[in-house]
Amino acid sequence: MNTILVPVDFSEYSEYALEVAASIARKQNADIVVVHMMDLPESFLTKDEKQEVFNAIYFMKLTKQRFDKFLDKDYMKDIEVTQAVRNYKVFSEINDVAKEYEADLIVMGSHGASGFKEIFVGSNTEKVVRTSETPVLVIKKQISNFKLENAVFVTEFDPETLDAFLSSRQFFQLFDVDPKLLFVNVPEKFMSTKEMIAITNKFLEDAGLDAPEIKDRVIYYDDYSLEKGIFNYCNSVKADIIAMPTHGRKGIAHFFYGSIGEDIANHADIPVLTFKL
Repeated sequence: MNTILVPVDFSEYSEYALEVAASIARKQNADIVVVHMMDLPESFLTKDEKQEVFNAIYFMKLTKQRFDKFLDKDYMKDIEVTQAVRNYKVFSEINDVAKEYEADLIVMGSHGASGFKEIFVGSNTEKVVRTSETPVLVIKKQISNFKLENAVFVTEFDPETLDAFLSSRQFFQLFDVDPKLLFVNVPEKFMSTKEMIAITNKFLEDAGLDAPEIKDRVIYYDDYSLEKGIFNYCNSVKADIIAMPTHGRKGIAHFFYGSIGEDIANHADIPVLTFKL
């Protein structure tokens, strides 16, 4: 891993993301790019070219001062940091910035009071998750010493998710982590254990990963809904991160066979890592 992108709005949630990004950067010997998406009011965009230049210089200086204060943290010492400022109309431009800096990971903060619902429904974070071709790590609270030790990758072993699955494995290998593979069986799409195993085996064979030690990490979990299955299982094993694929602009709810409900929305505050299909 070479570069980590951290979108910031200078809030406490951005600080949570920055601290996690710094922890990862230190362990992976990576650089950090912090980007502030500056939404200039239309009133500042005039026909007077000189006035526009003056306004731009004023806001850039103000942003530079905020960056200096924001980055003045002990955990940022000895980490190479690049500052970037963009004026945006749509938050999907984060994807363009990630491409520009060849980022391997985006770490983004999101307030966790409403949990998953706030992340995946209508927020700026959700827009980044839906449009980013780079893996996105969502952080909802302060984590002073970020570790990846007990990861869970949620999957229904759909062939369409194969690339995302392989990308997730490459990512976790950087941290010497072999995630558990959670396959939640729900009433509206109920399958027998034999059917679930057959789907899993075919998927892993296509991925070239049908070794016994990988199959042993597949968890077949029955519950009344996907969201309850994720929450109940991850809580029972004290998972420190939930990873999952997304369908891009179709949204995460489109990928799964059900919506993520209030139980997970209100209680799952561990980091979430997404991989676009």
